[in-house]
Amino acid sequence: MSVMAAELSTFVDTNVLIYAYDRDAGDKHEIAKALLGRLWNDRNGSLSTQVLQEFYVTATRKLADPLSREVAREAVRAYARWQVQRVGVVEIIEASQLEEQHHLSFWDALIVVSAQRAGARRLCTEDLQAGRDFNGLVVENPFA
Repeated sequence: MSVMAAELSTFVDTNVLIYAYDRDAGDKHEIAKALLGRLWNDRNGSLSTQVLQEFYVTATRKLADPLSREVAREAVRAYARWQVQRVGVVEIIEASQLEEQHHLSFWDALIVVSAQRAGARRLCTEDLQAGRDFNGLVVENPFA
């Protein structure tokens, strides 16, 4: 488990992490770096094993200037110090129900479930509608 408090945490989606490492992302790069810096300083960032897995694959294979595997692994190790919500069977079932109930993609639903399980009150992503509230978890697009 992490050293960071779950209470009132901010859950970070994969795209925010990717932009922080993607120097070709322009303003999104700077915004993501600043957001993550604040979360490190405030010690209230959270994410999931899904986010870390997606980050590693995207950062090493899909960026125009991909990270080396070593650098990506070090980033994953660093973010393991945050509160990391493990994705298991229970979360998968809950996400499948949320997907159906709210007409989300399964992967977005899994992010929402993980954020809720982590105790987050804010979900930073550009993949869901900003302002949307999932039982106290509010979606925020830091790039809007």
